[in-house]
Amino acid sequence: MNTTAAMIISIVIAFGVTAALGFVIIPWLRKLKFGQTILDIGPSWHKSKQGTPNMGGIMFIIGIVVAFVVGLLVVHFTGGTLESAYAAEPFEGRDLVLLIAGAGLALGCGIVGFTDDFIKIKMKRNEGLSAKQKTAGQMAVTVGYVLTLWLSHNTVWYLPFIGTVDFSKNIFTGIIFWLLSIFIIYGCVNSVNLTDGIDGLCSSVTATVAITFIIASYWLQFTGLSILAGALLGGVCGFLCWNWNPAKTFMGDTGSLFLGGMVAALGYAIKCPLLLLPIGIVYVCETMSDIIQIGYFKLTGGKRVFKMAPIHHHFEMCGWKEKKICVVFSLVNALGCAVALALLYFGQNK
Repeated sequence: MNTTAAMIISIVIAFGVTAALGFVIIPWLRKLKFGQTILDIGPSWHKSKQGTPNMGGIMFIIGIVVAFVVGLLVVHFTGGTLESAYAAEPFEGRDLVLLIAGAGLALGCGIVGFTDDFIKIKMKRNEGLSAKQKTAGQMAVTVGYVLTLWLSHNTVWYLPFIGTVDFSKNIFTGIIFWLLSIFIIYGCVNSVNLTDGIDGLCSSVTATVAITFIIASYWLQFTGLSILAGALLGGVCGFLCWNWNPAKTFMGDTGSLFLGGMVAALGYAIKCPLLLLPIGIVYVCETMSDIIQIGYFKLTGGKRVFKMAPIHHHFEMCGWKEKKICVVFSLVNALGCAVALALLYFGQNK
């Protein structure tokens, strides 16, 4: 089976399952009274969203996992290959481990998010898990993923215009690999989480990310990557049917942490995680706006750079509608994705 067919199957299944689950899961969440609690620190007009079913990310998690598994099985039973033609040193099963471990990373992060949401909603604790508890959970999942990469020899990174670097050569490069990977994955997961602040924003931005990895899968001749990225695209688009303003459900930390893990895993699947910087430029801006706001506030004794952080709330306070923010931010992220694709393509063909 060729890459295009495998990718289309994964998109269709993920979209269909996710969109259809909205008819079942949203009423179920409403019945269980799993409604969003709007904090007082947010924009005042968000109070009208009080009680909107949260944890809707369960919908696309199921859709993406089902599509990914079906896609892998279809390719396997039609005699196709799931390995890429990109690895510097081919290793039987290495890329399949990379994909499955990536799905595991996303699911692990989603479980941490689910626990956080459950505590917020069912146990009536607005802050959910403490910062230390959430960090511990994410770090445990991240370390497990990096360990899997290390044991499966997925330690070769591609650097555009430079070449490949194998971090398993010695102890020093091994330490760099571990520290960089933990920083990149933890940062990516939480950056995606920060982007989930208004209706449709995280899903629409992540759709541009998924499309980028689909394009990359063609260049790398990596059918397995196209299946996972296609499932992600179908899942977030199916969720947008219910999450576009005015949202019928929110993904919650259940969904946003899952998406963060998925984006990080895709960065490792192309063996160039440093490209996550331009690919997720909106995620980066969201995080940096928060860091700048907090730092400036502390240094100046209460002054602010932005009207509100993360930066999507700043534009809300400037009068932008949520739909406009989603469209503009997605276009900006698409430009970042174009830069990343140019680096990946021309960097290989210098």
